[in-house]
Amino acid sequence: MQIASTRGVKVHYEGAAVPADLAKPENHPKCAGRVRTIQADHLANRKENYSDIAYSFVVCPHGFVFEGRGLHKLQAANGNHQLNLNHYSVCGMVGNSGLTQPTNAHLDGIRDAIELLQEQGGAGAEIKGHRDGFPTLCPGDPLEAWVKKGAPRPGAPSAPPPTGIRVSLSHVVAAAHTDPGAAQGHTTFPADVKPVEAALVEEGLLEPAFGDDGSFGSRIIAAYAAFQRSQGLTGANADGIPGESTLTALGSRHGFNVAA
Repeated sequence: MQIASTRGVKVHYEGAAVPADLAKPENHPKCAGRVRTIQADHLANRKENYSDIAYSFVVCPHGFVFEGRGLHKLQAANGNHQLNLNHYSVCGMVGNSGLTQPTNAHLDGIRDAIELLQEQGGAGAEIKGHRDGFPTLCPGDPLEAWVKKGAPRPGAPSAPPPTGIRVSLSHVVAAAHTDPGAAQGHTTFPADVKPVEAALVEEGLLEPAFGDDGSFGSRIIAAYAAFQRSQGLTGANADGIPGESTLTALGSRHGFNVAA
């Protein structure tokens, strides 16, 4: 499937053991074969029914970028169809054991792939880890920490943290208790609700068509309840009405701050 653009790029790791000595210069000839192995494993995965390797690009610890699905192709690594539409994916050859720390060449290569996707693939400015919006350990703590710093090239200064948008918990709760169909003459606090809608779209829990009207209607309630369940809440604690802990968790993932 062809795609014109995305919001940005998500960074992944292999999520399995990677030989610690793969990063040695003399072992670079093994990297191409490793990409082919990843592709073969994905094609053999009948549960996911992949049509090809899931990633847009794969980067080895020597900084070489291997083309996966490439530019303007829907990839399959981010967790569900909506998340795959939202972002391209770049996988670093880092594992959960063995080679767990990316090399400087690794980070340079991942940055090269991201910039290629931005310049030629229509990728937006967002750079996130796979776990940002999906319950997974990917891309591992070292790569996630690098992403949170703005994914700087080695030796370059980290990007300053985003200032974020301020969202009032009381306003969001008031909006969630308002029937939009009976809201004549009553504000639903769209400035506070819109960041929540956008975050739920980013989480893959809300269709984009319903994510920008600034009202906390039934679809937003259902999407927020799904987010609450993803945070381990059940029953009355997952009723779709935001609470401080879940709204703060959502904001921390998507760049808004929560005020009382």
